[in-house]
Amino acid sequence: MIRKLSPEDEKRKKTIFDGMSPRRQKHILKKGYDDWDPFIEPKDPVDLRVDKSRRTARDLAREFLATCEAERYSNAFGQGVWDICLGLVNDDDRYKGMYEFSCWYRDLLKKEGLK
Repeated sequence: MIRKLSPEDEKRKKTIFDGMSPRRQKHILKKGYDDWDPFIEPKDPVDLRVDKSRRTARDLAREFLATCEAERYSNAFGQGVWDICLGLVNDDDRYKGMYEFSCWYRDLLKKEGLK
């Protein structure tokens, strides 16, 4: 949908166009100068995905890793934390399965006195 520009906006449009490189002007002319609107509002930023606690994957990972002793975990450990945070925040079944198994396994070890 093409919106009607005021005469002063038309002047500004022409000024913007004239200030562009010939290559960019050619690109605009190819698509249609009349259809080109240099005053379009930018789209909303990508919404950040959050979990039920309103935390992003980054927030969750940082919060968890802050509870661990730095010597206790490696890069691979940190990467695993990041992967599962992303998976859980994005509601991915694969990671929900890993989480459920991990909880079950922890409880099994406690029940058998192995943890």
